[in-house]
Amino acid sequence: MESMRNVGFKKTVIEAFSKFAESHNEGDYTGEDGLIYCGNCHTRKQTRINMHLPELGDNGIVTVYCTCKCREKAIEEEQRIKKNKEDMERVEKLRKASLIDEKFRESTFDAFTPTEHNQRVLKFTKRYSERFDEMASNNQGLLLYGAPGTGKTFAAACIANYLLDRQVPVVMTSFVKLLSTIKQYGSNDEDEETIIKRINRAKLLIIDDLGAERSTDTAIEKVYNIVDSRYRARLPMILTTNMNLATMQNCGDIRYMRIYDRIFEVCFPIEFRGPSWRCEEAEKRFSDMKKMLGAD
Repeated sequence: MESMRNVGFKKTVIEAFSKFAESHNEGDYTGEDGLIYCGNCHTRKQTRINMHLPELGDNGIVTVYCTCKCREKAIEEEQRIKKNKEDMERVEKLRKASLIDEKFRESTFDAFTPTEHNQRVLKFTKRYSERFDEMASNNQGLLLYGAPGTGKTFAAACIANYLLDRQVPVVMTSFVKLLSTIKQYGSNDEDEETIIKRINRAKLLIIDDLGAERSTDTAIEKVYNIVDSRYRARLPMILTTNMNLATMQNCGDIRYMRIYDRIFEVCFPIEFRGPSWRCEEAEKRFSDMKKMLGAD
């Protein structure tokens, strides 16, 4: 019976020969040492190794095929292209899983138009994104608050897209969507726990429009569970809300106080000021239409 060592050796030789055959060039030649060299980069395509198998003769030294330098570079380039493709596919999957509304898919800091009102929040949110590893290690989140239309959701989406482009798992959603999803799956604790575990796989959770959910005991309790699970897991979150800070800080409702206490402990508040972008855009569109229709 053939020894296992010989079987293994033959397999190694066959595999090596196959690799050599794939990369064989017309200009390959035999050097003075009797080994085959690449005609392109003039480095070895063969080498000698000691297999420590006396039955092979010649003190167990055999000649096997190896990869030349130019083939190594080609393989590295193929692997780089493959990795880039896999990275892009992974980023796209993360983006789809993030639940970001279609209109915010392309939101980036480059598209963030600086004004006298938003320069401060642009600086803070961009810095948070650039230093996210440090923020995450400290379980540091953000509370983006201010009047409707001042750019809170846009800024949050900029953070999400910045991190997704760097393959950081981010989920961006809203409490309204989360509560609706929990309701669809049923009202038992196991389904709710499953959904919360799923979103907590993300390194960053962004929840838009805190306070827009229905003020029922059940809804408030589920909001608390979502925030508390993140808090206990020491995973950062970013929340946006139209409520002002004083309203949240002076809330007399114990149901909400439990939520806000958790948020204030781990989320740095950033106020968004200025006129509503949506109102300004609506006025501009109205003005443009008047001109187009000759309705001046």
